[in-house]
This record gives sequence, C-alpha cells and structure tokens, in this order.
Amino acid sequence: MTSRHAAFIARTVFVKDNNIEDACKLLNRILGREGILDQYRRTRFYEKPFQLRRRINYEKCKAIYNEDMDRKIRFIMRKNRTDPYPGY
Repeated sequence: MTSRHAAFIARTVFVKDNNIEDACKLLNRILGREGILDQYRRTRFYEKPFQLRRRINYEKCKAIYNEDMDRKIRFIMRKNRTDPYPGY
C-alpha cells in the first residue's frame, strides 16, 4: 500500500508491514480527532449534574470564542480589502 491510498476506512486501520505500533498511533489519532476518546473518558465515571452543566457551558463558550477568532483571523488574512483606517 502506498501513501496515495487511504490509511484508514471507517475507523479500520490498515497494518503495513506488520507494524502494529504505527497502526495503533494512527488509530489513536483518528479516535482523538473525532472526539471518541474524550467521550469514553467522560463516561467512565459518573458526572454530577453541576459538573455536566459547567462542562457544557465551557464547551459552548470555547466554541463561540474559537468561531470569533477564526472570523477575525480570516478578516485579517484577507487580501485586497479596503484600508480600514484611511488617512493614517
């Protein structure tokens, strides 16, 4: 299998040359990127309702902040925009 082909299909990781360590690293990276490991860690123990509310509110605030920062960065990185401060 060459690098042009997909290394995984639907969370199935292909083992190349009996290299289990690299396949495990790839699987952990995929699961971490999709948030499955975080969900597993959260559901291992009981989460009290106030902790659940705090976590959800924190995640909402973080998502709003990240979206706002992405918007600002896209605006700054934009080319051919008019000068926001004419005369300076």
